[in-house]
Amino acid sequence: MQPTAAAPKTSLPDLGDTRTAFAPMSNRDLWQAQWLFRIIGNPTLTAVGSKLSTFALALHLPVKGLIKATIFKQFCGGETIEESLKTAARLGKSGVGTILDHSVEGQEDDEALDHTTAEILRTIEAAQKRNDIPFCVFKPSGISPVQLLTDVSDGKPLDEEDRREWALVLGRMEKICAAAAKAGVPVLIDAEESWMQPAIDDMADTMMARFNVKEAIVFNTIQLYRHDRLAFLKASHAKAVAGNYHIGVKLVRGAYMEKERLRAEEKGYRDPIHADKPSVDRDYDDALRYCADHLDRSAVCVGTHNEQSTLLMARLMHEKGLAHNDKRIWFAQLLGMSDNISFNMAAAGYNVAKYVPYGPVREVLPYLIRRANENTSARGQTGRELGLILTEQKRRAKEGR
Repeated sequence: MQPTAAAPKTSLPDLGDTRTAFAPMSNRDLWQAQWLFRIIGNPTLTAVGSKLSTFALALHLPVKGLIKATIFKQFCGGETIEESLKTAARLGKSGVGTILDHSVEGQEDDEALDHTTAEILRTIEAAQKRNDIPFCVFKPSGISPVQLLTDVSDGKPLDEEDRREWALVLGRMEKICAAAAKAGVPVLIDAEESWMQPAIDDMADTMMARFNVKEAIVFNTIQLYRHDRLAFLKASHAKAVAGNYHIGVKLVRGAYMEKERLRAEEKGYRDPIHADKPSVDRDYDDALRYCADHLDRSAVCVGTHNEQSTLLMARLMHEKGLAHNDKRIWFAQLLGMSDNISFNMAAAGYNVAKYVPYGPVREVLPYLIRRANENTSARGQTGRELGLILTEQKRRAKEGR
């Protein structure tokens, strides 16, 4: 992670500066991105395209090249770590870091879970050798059967086989966090659905207590679209103070709203999601303020595509006299989205990184479909992306490019 520099500038970054945001993209790249976001903005086309892509790959039809040249190119770094390092180098030229994200989902047997663990360890090895990979990341459901995470979260008694399997999960978690600590590479533990999260939180707390003695190496992810997570953040910080360790948190709004609401209704428990977006925004920004007030014992990754929240943290840093590249504060966005935030913040000297998913096209397809569906449901996001691209295209046309 970068050293802390001199006193920060007073002005906030201009997140509407499309020249800086799209500087790495050719005119052809911009045209392809515009075409893709227009399709994603159409719910019917997205739904049909998702089903056809899954069907075609299942039948081994020759569509991999088309997928890889379009939606895969927009949202993924490559099929392997080695391919993704080219993306990391490209981002690094603009001062944007890479978070390698092995985005293979839905594998449950021990051999597959061990393979995912080994791949995560490879990302840590890659990050240790490079300055442009400031974090590594993994999904707990990539190293544990999903039902087991649910059962442990529910406090359900485990039979002998489940206890054996859970011991393997704990071993995988410790192996990853120990390797990160040894390499000096912070690792982000992604959040999952609410019914799996208690088991993940317990593991994250244990790993932070063990490996975050001097600084934050292990980061837990807090989804602020849940109405209980601001309180959870404060309780986690209090636990860290009492245990004399540092807390690492990645703050996000959340990604499973429809699924969460449906399950709560079906099973008859209180919906864990805030009733409206203003409440989510309020808790997210309050979480930023809380972290900024407690940096003596914490580090935060501001994972957001929201311009107002991004600028709020920049403003808080200025008010507290913090350097733009204070190593305890990072900003992160997904590859292929919100380049206006990522590249303008990086140009202003802030610590910024992109989540760069990678994996074989066939195995990453569930991630890509989810990304497309999320953009379709969040019409404001798609509209912003399109609007920024069109603005840059008009600017370049005016300059004769």
